[in-house]
Amino acid sequence: MDYEQVRAVDPAAADALTGEDTRQEATLAMIASENHVSKAVLEAQGSALTNKYAEGYPGKRYYAGCEYADEIEQLAIDRAKELWGADHVNVQPHSGTQANQAVYFATLEPGDKILSLDLNHGGHLSHGHPANFVGQTYTVEQYEVDPETGYLDYEGLADHAAEFDPDMIVSGYSAYPREVEWERIQAVADDVDAYHLADIAHITGLVAGGVHQSPVGVTDFVTGSTHKSIRAGRGGIIMTGEEHADDIDNAVFPGGQGGPLMHNIAGKAVGFKEALQPEFDEYVQQVVDNAATLAETFADHGFELVSGGTDTHLVLVDLRESHPDLSGSDAEEALAEADIILNGNTVPGETRSPFNPSGIRAGTPALTTRGFDEDVIAEVGDLIYRVVDNHDDEAVIEEVADRVEELCAAHPLYE
Repeated sequence: MDYEQVRAVDPAAADALTGEDTRQEATLAMIASENHVSKAVLEAQGSALTNKYAEGYPGKRYYAGCEYADEIEQLAIDRAKELWGADHVNVQPHSGTQANQAVYFATLEPGDKILSLDLNHGGHLSHGHPANFVGQTYTVEQYEVDPETGYLDYEGLADHAAEFDPDMIVSGYSAYPREVEWERIQAVADDVDAYHLADIAHITGLVAGGVHQSPVGVTDFVTGSTHKSIRAGRGGIIMTGEEHADDIDNAVFPGGQGGPLMHNIAGKAVGFKEALQPEFDEYVQQVVDNAATLAETFADHGFELVSGGTDTHLVLVDLRESHPDLSGSDAEEALAEADIILNGNTVPGETRSPFNPSGIRAGTPALTTRGFDEDVIAEVGDLIYRVVDNHDDEAVIEEVADRVEELCAAHPLYE
């Protein structure tokens, strides 16, 4: 984009926007929660709907002039229902965290009990971390993965639930590389008469494309992000049955938000339309295949992988065995110098600070969007290992950066 109109008004902002375009084009985006949307989604999100207040829901707004806002939101809802098979969908949450917030507000009272996965074991802040509003509002205890296998400890979860007697169990994770057995967790929730919220923020696209089993129709509530593996407009989504529809809608508006971001909902509608095409199923299968190749490449280089591999879009590396003196943050910084963008991440049994963790997390959705296949992903895995193993060698980092530049040029984002 040339940002001519922005530059005429605000050259500094235009420079920053142009710089970000260049950065995305010239780097390998491997943060597992990031992706690249299409030009159509970008255009929808930049539409005149950013000017429109539309408090309420389609057909029941508090302002006049909402006929096209209604049309866009209904398109997003109907397409989401088709993608995930949900009875009721709310597309207004501004983010996945606000989608979770609405579910909590709709079902729980302050002090009620939530059982969720520990952040160091792959959970998320909005599932009950003490720094987040959830941990400050509710009574939270957390389950863990099996320390030997790295897989969810379903039996431990059941025992913990029986002892804790939670009002809600949260499943779905931000750094767990294996497929989730929703039915097993639902059985635990049934045993203790708890609600079950499945947060599929990272895997909305994988579920829609059929490469990960779906919690829709199994759990009471399903939340997610709409801009990660699904590649739609930025924001959140809630899916549930009709028995909870009114409570969820009221918890979103007026309970937790005012006017919805209609331009983002337009991006959701367009992105969901793209995800309904056959090519999207091929895309998410390639995402998973690429992640499996990345995991295999890492393992061949001697990296220790949490759970031994992946079933999803991400790979989680524990550096303590192969590179005990290197933190995930230091690895992240060295890789960024080589234009490979991923993040340091906590790992099960973490012995460092969350701000200087022991692992790195790498995802394949964005590179797959650029057209990377298994062969190229294997080379990327080799490049990552070279940097990690030579993190203080500027010559190696420069060589890797040169190769990254060539890979980016061969797989342009927006031609």
